[in-house]
Amino acid sequence: MDIEGLGYAVIEQLIEKELLKNIADIYYLKKEDIASLKKSGDKFATNLVNAINKSKSNNLDKLISALGIRHVGTKASRVLAKEYKTMDKLSKANEINLSLVDDIGEITAKSIVEFFNQEQTIELLSKLKTAGVNMKNEEEEENDQRFAGKTFVLTGALEKYTRDEASAIIEKFGGKTAGSVSKKTSYVLAGEDAGSKLTKAQELGVTVITEEEFEEMTKQEIGEGE
Repeated sequence: MDIEGLGYAVIEQLIEKELLKNIADIYYLKKEDIASLKKSGDKFATNLVNAINKSKSNNLDKLISALGIRHVGTKASRVLAKEYKTMDKLSKANEINLSLVDDIGEITAKSIVEFFNQEQTIELLSKLKTAGVNMKNEEEEENDQRFAGKTFVLTGALEKYTRDEASAIIEKFGGKTAGSVSKKTSYVLAGEDAGSKLTKAQELGVTVITEEEFEEMTKQEIGEGE
């Protein structure tokens, strides 16, 4: 849920003290519980409680990702949030419809349905909802679809973005990312030490762009250069 201050060490301590059994328990932690983890931990506890409360308004994709559904990573979470809009609709989706969603497929669809059919999942979602955690996709539809119909492949080490950040930008502007290069690939975004994907792109004549060029593509005004 991207909660500042809630790192692995803190989580381990909370689990050891039996204050944390699942992600819903995070939203029921008391300030004194957190303060007990560190000497003079009052300030730390205040900051963490504030961060926890702030995370309640995170967009739906963050919550989906945090649930730890097998085969569902950050990219799939964004796709599901955009497609189903609410946690309630996603939890009731069937395998056939899920498998038809871009970047999901049959194996992931089955995993999602199995997860939401578990009694403990139903209880978990109820507890999160009661705590006031956002269950809807609140992101506004992006009118700028400059990458609509375009497929990007990321390769090499990027300096300015993580893979997830670059993918999110591409999807924000209507584009898609793929794991392999083909004749249908529009651009290959290449970082340092790009390997076989870069070679494949050059062989197929696919346009290869640097991070700087990608940044220019995302910043330029619509219609510029057309």
